[in-house]
This record gives sequence, structure tokens and C-alpha cells, in this order.
Amino acid sequence: MNIEGIIEKQRGFFHSNRTKDIRYRTEQLKKLQQLLKENESLLYQAINADFGKSMFDTFMTELSLVYHEINKALKNLKKWSSPKRTTSGLFLFPGKSYIIPEPLGNTLIIGAWNYPYQLTLIPAISALAAGNTVLLKPSEMAAESSKALAHIINRNFPSEYFYVIEGGVDETTALLNNRFDKIFFTGSSQVGKIIYEAASKQLTPVTLELGGKNPTFVFADSPIKMTAKRLVWAKFLNAGQTCVAPDYVLVESSIEQSFLQAMKDEIEMRFDKNKLTENYTRIINTRNFDRLVNLIDQNKIFTGGFANRAERYISPTILQCVSFSDHIMKDEIFGPILPVIPFTNLDETIAQVKSKPKPLACYIFSKDRRKTAQILTEISFGGGSINDSVMHLANTNLPFGGVGLSGIGSYHGQAGFDSFSHHKSIYEKPFWFELKLKYAPYSKRKLSLIKWLLE
Repeated sequence: MNIEGIIEKQRGFFHSNRTKDIRYRTEQLKKLQQLLKENESLLYQAINADFGKSMFDTFMTELSLVYHEINKALKNLKKWSSPKRTTSGLFLFPGKSYIIPEPLGNTLIIGAWNYPYQLTLIPAISALAAGNTVLLKPSEMAAESSKALAHIINRNFPSEYFYVIEGGVDETTALLNNRFDKIFFTGSSQVGKIIYEAASKQLTPVTLELGGKNPTFVFADSPIKMTAKRLVWAKFLNAGQTCVAPDYVLVESSIEQSFLQAMKDEIEMRFDKNKLTENYTRIINTRNFDRLVNLIDQNKIFTGGFANRAERYISPTILQCVSFSDHIMKDEIFGPILPVIPFTNLDETIAQVKSKPKPLACYIFSKDRRKTAQILTEISFGGGSINDSVMHLANTNLPFGGVGLSGIGSYHGQAGFDSFSHHKSIYEKPFWFELKLKYAPYSKRKLSLIKWLLE
């Protein structure tokens, strides 16, 4: 089926108003949830073929979040979709004002390869909950996972409502040559700029979920072992191929060596340093493997550094004696390499972080509320955690998204519903009364009254 034909069918189906029915949306979300549960074994096999990702990791970092998002939407859909009353003021008496959420229309969602189910399906759930049609484009880099999604969705949903288009750059380019009412993209900043430029030609609104160099501050008052435990989990989850993973650590100089040793001890406790296990995943492809290996300065390895190209395996690696001028500090790492930079002056360190593009996430490990408040106030970033890492995205009550080069817009929970909705503003007035102030002839007394009412 050709792309233009599917888009036209989806446009026609949206104009039929079928998707605006709350019952229809609810039925489709329940159907999607049931289909995913029935096909879990296929989803597990596919992602294992792409990454060597275990069933445990797949459920915890992918499917559990998808199921939670569906359940959140089902529980709140009626409330989110209902008109919301707002005040009108004395000047508009006796009228009333309210806001009506309505679906945007035909949406395109372009997913990412690093979490091919979560990062593709969660925005789709938001779009369907809001009453849109969805054209889904999974990443071709996770080819088996893409194939599994297409198998489940295209066989069970009408193409005019919800459909998966597989393919690579050519297919994505063809999609972007068409008009949509909303485009949602998750991926790199470089590709995000291409998406944004293409959308601008049609004045299509976009949500861009991108990445960045996420800083982590570790202060001397933080419990070292617990800090290392939480950071090692967050950094090496999915072999570091996580957009909100800690990209580098800024540690107070007085605890640098004890922190490095605690991180090494934690790595050795959790992972086998020379081979793949079910606790760890592969790098997605050889191109990314080679890129990551080239980032490892052999003279700065504190632990790790082992790489096997045939297995696309890079052991959890920590680099020491790193400075902001090092090559590894130029771009997002997106892999299992963690540079550690010691600092003594917090003000100067914050200034260096601020000199870089705004990150998607920032993490602070400290009991000192003053220092924590300073970082939260002075550094602009998408979202983050205090005394933990990555876990903020698990709360669907927190909008998830970036700022600046790390993204535009947010989603998860109601934020996702709102992202795929237009909020229509309505003022309604009865006929039984009309204030004469706005009508000619004008006078100073009328102007005084208007000032009093409006200021």
C-alpha cells in the first residue's frame, strides 16, 4: 500500500468523526493492550534479536511502561476529554467560558531504535487517546522489533486508523513530503532538525524528543555506595543507549577516588566484564560500536574498556582525569562509557555546563538543599532526579521532554494527551442581559467603568 494512499484514507476516516467518540477510543486502547499481551513472546524474541535484550529488561523498560500508559489513559480519558470551565470576569457577565480539547487530526509518529516499543508506542497511545489517526514509523535500526510492531498492528487495526510503515530514510523522506496535523519524533538532534524543517513547510506542529549530554553532580555529602549503585544501574541500562542516561559525572575532588572505586566495585558486582550476559545488551550496530570505541581514550580508562566487535559488546567503562575539552565531551555518548570530571568550584562548574547546549536530563546527588537549589535554578534542562537517575521518566504525572536542542514539547500521561490535542476556547453568552458600556456613544464615565472592570 502506498504512503499517499494511506494518508488520504486516514484523513477521510478522521473527517468521519469516528475517532472523536470516547467509547471508540477506549475500545481501541483496550484492543491494543490485549494484542500486545497476546504477542509478548513475539516482542521478546524480536528485541532479543536486535539487542540481545532479556525478557526482564524488555518488560521493565519497555512493556510495563506501555501498559501503564494505556491504563493511565483508560482511567482518565473521560476527564481529559471533558470541557473545562474557566472564569470570565465581570466585563463578560453573564457569559461563561470553557475550553474543549479536540484531536488535531492525522498524526505521524517516528520512533527511536534504543527503546523500540516504549518510545514508539507511548506517543501513539497519547495520539489515539486524544482521538487522532496514527501513522507509525518505527526505526529501521531495530529491524526485528519494527517487524513485530507492523505484524501486530497492521493485521489487527484498519489502515485508515492505525498503521505501521516500515523502512529507512527513503520511506521517512516520503512521509515528510506529505501534510500531517502533528508530527512526533524521537531521536537525535541532527535528525530532529531535518524533521523540524520539513514540518515547517506545512506549518505542522511538532514534538521533538531529542538527547544531549546529561550532567550528574556528585557531592561529598552523598552516600558513596548508594550513589554508585544508582548511577551504575542508570548509566549501563541498555548498554548506555538511553537518552536520559547520565552522560558524564562531575564529582567533588575530595571524594573522586573513593567514588571511582565504588563505581568499579558496583560494576564488577553486576556485570561480567568480558562477555555478554542477560544483564547487559549489545550495541545496536557496528557503526555505533566503532564510534564508541573511538571515544575511549586508553590512557584514561579507570575500569572497563574491553570491546568485542563480533559481539558488538563494550564492557561498562569509566574514564578518569577527563576535562571539558576532551573529545568525548563534545557530543552525546549514547553508550556504556562514563567520563568522570573532578571539580572544586561549583560556580565555575555550573558555568561550564551552561556553556553547552541544554541537556535532556540532569542529576544531583547531595543532601545539601542549597547546592541542589542552585543547580536547579541556574541550569536549564528537560527533567531530572535528585539522589537518583533516569527514574523521573517512570512517573506519568511528570511531563517528559527536552528544552532547546534537547527537544520541543513533552508527553507522558495528560501531557501526552494535551500534546496531541487542540484546546478550543469558547465564550458563551445568554440573550437576557447586555452591558451597554462597549456601545456608542462613548463617554468619560463609560471609560472609567471599563478601566475599573478590565484592569
